[in-house]
Amino acid sequence: MRVRYEASADGVATITLDDPGTRNALSAELLGELLAAVIRAGDDAAVRCVVLASSHPRTFSSGANLAGFAADTPLIAKHEASRRFVALFRAIGELGKPTIVKAGGHVLAGALGIALACDLIVASESASFGTPEIDVGAFPFMIMALIYRNVGRKKANELLLLGERIDAREAERIGIVNRVVPDEQLDAAVAQWAGRLASKSPLIMRLGKDAMHRQMDMDLADALDFLRGQLTIAHSTEDLAEGVSAFFEKREPQWKGR
Repeated sequence: MRVRYEASADGVATITLDDPGTRNALSAELLGELLAAVIRAGDDAAVRCVVLASSHPRTFSSGANLAGFAADTPLIAKHEASRRFVALFRAIGELGKPTIVKAGGHVLAGALGIALACDLIVASESASFGTPEIDVGAFPFMIMALIYRNVGRKKANELLLLGERIDAREAERIGIVNRVVPDEQLDAAVAQWAGRLASKSPLIMRLGKDAMHRQMDMDLADALDFLRGQLTIAHSTEDLAEGVSAFFEKREPQWKGR
């Protein structure tokens, strides 16, 4: 197994990339296991937040398995293999539950796309980010759309064309990373955010997450109409009424999921 899955009693599922010998290279096998783990978290009603992590002390993932690029396999087989990236990005986007990347090391190439597909990224000060594909005669086609949806155009151009790595602070400055903490504080910082996310109404979180994903590429007028409808749906839930009541009564809400 190249991916480990653990779910805690407080509703946090941790999916850990665990192929340290390859620095978690995104082989077909690892991507398949990662996709299965994301789907498992989505299907588990007890899971309210998902954390993506790595067992490697210095690398989240080194990106695509370059051996696969050079393998003597039919071109159509390589084309079909790239579907795993598409399926994984869609599964994360449509998960209906918040996702956090725990970036405790290098996040490179295709792995940067996986990280950007998630909602939040917490990085250690020693982490780095980059798309070095151009240096080996490739190009980050599969993650380009995610980069341009998260990073300003000129900076995105720089990442793609020069292939240089940036450190965690620069990644935070340009909008890739949400928060940078000292290495020794990474576990606690991720646990704090995961706990807060898991404490929210899972029903409202799903409505909100689905809306975030769907409105992103809509025309503004269409997005506003769609979001107005989602607000009306939210008003129909018991969880919204419970949350407002708890606020005025100065107590913790008791979510009912309906």
